[in-house]
Amino acid sequence: MSSSTSSSDARWGGFGRTFLLAAALLTAALLALAFLIDPYDSGRSPLQLKTGVSPQGPRTAAASRGRDPQFSGAIFGNSHIQLVSPEQLAQKTGIAFVSLIAPATGPRESLVLLDWFLRHRKEPAKALVIGIDVRWCTADPTLATEKPFPFWLFEASTPRYLAGLMRFDVIEETLRRLRYVSAKAPERARPDGYWDYEAGYEVQGFHSDPVRRAKLLEPLDISGGNAAGPFPAAAALRELLDKLAPGVPVVLVRPPNFVSALPAPNSAAASADAACRDAYSRLATERPRTALVDWRIDRSENREPDNYFDHTHYRQKIAGPLGADIAGAIVGLR
Repeated sequence: MSSSTSSSDARWGGFGRTFLLAAALLTAALLALAFLIDPYDSGRSPLQLKTGVSPQGPRTAAASRGRDPQFSGAIFGNSHIQLVSPEQLAQKTGIAFVSLIAPATGPRESLVLLDWFLRHRKEPAKALVIGIDVRWCTADPTLATEKPFPFWLFEASTPRYLAGLMRFDVIEETLRRLRYVSAKAPERARPDGYWDYEAGYEVQGFHSDPVRRAKLLEPLDISGGNAAGPFPAAAALRELLDKLAPGVPVVLVRPPNFVSALPAPNSAAASADAACRDAYSRLATERPRTALVDWRIDRSENREPDNYFDHTHYRQKIAGPLGADIAGAIVGLR
């Protein structure tokens, strides 16, 4: 090998080491900045930063909302309990509620958010409301998820949280967070987490669409098909409540469905639906200060097509009475 070739290889080797070192230093600097700026207001930064977050999705905003000390009650679940108003519950119970719902999630995500909320209470929570839809009826012990969820954001482990910060969208959110904490009056995401989806459906013409109405009237099996059990989500919920919320009033809610999504009597779907209901009914019976509010039944409100956008998403005409029933159950558990 000639001396010129050796010299060239040495130069390229030196450049590679320098590049890797610079990349490592830049990564470390960005990670340190994200940790200090705390893009999702998770409370881990040693700095005293502005409370709350800029408008963003509920999956990440829950980190800030779930540790907000002004709230002593919380609502968990997905879009099937999304219209239950924390403000309505607060007015009827005297308990400040936050909505920690996340659309298109299941029991695994709700349990993580429930754990986060309970771990950040200096005093015991005053009430918990948990939406139990068909996803809670699964026999899958892994409680598999259907959509991406930032589990790393709610980790108790700091190293796992830091590992989660190593992503491009965090850099973008860190920049938005810098603007938020430096502004005098920044736009803030609603602290109680309430998100009324009805207006969005109306804009898309769901209410007046004849095709939508025809589909609504078609039977739909959403029983989950688990008539024999087990119900690992119910067991996981009981374990978490026993560990972090002993004595805390809990209302389990089976959200409303349009009548065409209710199982036909004596069918396989009816058996699966009954088995799931029984699993959570037992939890409510066996655990002190626990109630089951079941609106997944044949009742007049669930027979009116104008009360629904689709088989499982209802309008405010149902959300109000449902919220009143939940509030009544909370008061009854005191």
